[in-house]
Amino acid sequence: MQGGKPEQQNQWEELKKPEQRAKQAKMVQDDCHAEGPNSGFGFGGRMHLKHSPMDLVRNKWMLPRTSSVVAQVFLLLSIVLVIAIAVIQINQQQILSPGLKYGIVLDAGSSRTTVYVYEWPAEKENNTGVVSQTFKCNVKGPGISSYESSPGALAKPLDDCLNKVKERIPVHLHKNTSVYLGATAGMRLLRLQNESAANEVLASIQNYFRAQPFEFRGAQIITGPEEGVYGWITANYLMGNFLEKNLWRTWVHPYRKETMGALDLGGASTQISFIPEDPEEHFNSTLQVKLYGYNYNVYTHSYQCYGRDEAEKRLLALLLQKSNTSANVDNPCYPQNYNTALTMKYFFGSLCTQSLRPANYHPNQLVNFHGTGDPGLCQEMVSLLFNFTACRDRGDCPFNGIHQPKAKGNFVAFSGFYYTMNALNLSGHFSLDDFNSSMWFFCSQSWAQLPFMLPKFEEIYARSYCFSANFIYYLLVHGYNFNAETWPQIHFQKEVGNSSIAWSLGYMLSLTNMIPAEGKLIQLPLKPSLFAGLLVFLTATALLCLLFLVYLCVVSYRRKNIPHIEHVFIPE
Repeated sequence: MQGGKPEQQNQWEELKKPEQRAKQAKMVQDDCHAEGPNSGFGFGGRMHLKHSPMDLVRNKWMLPRTSSVVAQVFLLLSIVLVIAIAVIQINQQQILSPGLKYGIVLDAGSSRTTVYVYEWPAEKENNTGVVSQTFKCNVKGPGISSYESSPGALAKPLDDCLNKVKERIPVHLHKNTSVYLGATAGMRLLRLQNESAANEVLASIQNYFRAQPFEFRGAQIITGPEEGVYGWITANYLMGNFLEKNLWRTWVHPYRKETMGALDLGGASTQISFIPEDPEEHFNSTLQVKLYGYNYNVYTHSYQCYGRDEAEKRLLALLLQKSNTSANVDNPCYPQNYNTALTMKYFFGSLCTQSLRPANYHPNQLVNFHGTGDPGLCQEMVSLLFNFTACRDRGDCPFNGIHQPKAKGNFVAFSGFYYTMNALNLSGHFSLDDFNSSMWFFCSQSWAQLPFMLPKFEEIYARSYCFSANFIYYLLVHGYNFNAETWPQIHFQKEVGNSSIAWSLGYMLSLTNMIPAEGKLIQLPLKPSLFAGLLVFLTATALLCLLFLVYLCVVSYRRKNIPHIEHVFIPE
């Protein structure tokens, strides 16, 4: 065999020629068919089949063309459905407002009680509610401090307003609506004078509200500084100095907007509140307020006994003290030809006038006051109500020895300030000269002329407007040092929009910082569980289809690269 190798090698080379290879393959094929797979070859060789194993199973693994088409359709459909469901779930969702919350504040002042109903969205802006006033009701009768001898009689006057409040708030929200009562200077004076009587009045109010459907959060006597700063909050909130809506109708903090000062004239006290030019310098006399994510250092002071009613009582006591007789007293601040008889208890029963009581004081003794309508003498008597000498020419001391930074910027004057200016036919802002001329003209009128001059005539108020105007003049000009140049910066207002300028709104705003907010509710087209299930199913289907198509591509590629079966004769 070794000697025949060259000859066999030559034969092998010859077989490589295409013509010979084809002819030889046919011969081998014919021999195979004739002799069978195990037949030998006469020239001592053997036949090998050169092929790929995939050719042996080609027919077994070949899938119909429709399988690929079906897989592609399912893949495309799954992708489209996933996108469609996601778009529907996002775009068709409804953001539901968590609704409104309600709060009730009773402003228990010295002369009357006012019930306010406030509402705000349950979600908040930087932890503070965007509050609006929806209802206001004046309780008939005097302030709650007048019920010191009969606290049980408070229920009946409150009923009328509370029944109206129930109609304004949805029934299903009654139990979640908080009620707050804040008593101001009238009750502060009563507590100083008779603490047990003040406690009985508050206890009577608590008992009354236990029978109401609302959530009563208590009755408290707020301090003078609290009353002042709550009034400041109200004024600036309503003026848009804390929040404003931008072009996208969302609430934002106003850019570089200055706050305003607040001037409040009540029945028993008056308050001034503003941010001083240098808050750090007056840090010890300021209160820090946080609203809508911002801090404010507010100077505020409340002057007890300098409310309109208490100041007038002090004037009556002073006039009686200077009179030669206790039976008939001239009052230059009352209109000409006005006469009234008042008991000594009416003006001496207050803590503000106790020190002025005469030795022969009898609570029920009547004193006749006769109006003379003398503007000049009225001003002179009113000036005696202020202790301007206590400051000793100090610029930071208005009167009574009280420290106060220099008032700056614009101010809002409300409550008694507004009502007095309204009686003089003045509103908004005006010059000091206009005020003086209107005051002088009004104080010169007779009692018979007042019904034709006043927008609303009530004796108890009409007789006192001249005094109130003169008192305001001395308080603002000689007390707070407003002058002809700065007077027009005072805006005399009662309300902004439908909301009254009163400390109660600021109180409610502060309370919303402590009331938990509710997030927005999102209503989806599909339940989260169903949405997740569909997403998983369609995604899995798409992946399976994709894997199947990849497999088909691999098989197709390998088929294209498999060589044809070749019959090769290998000599031995």
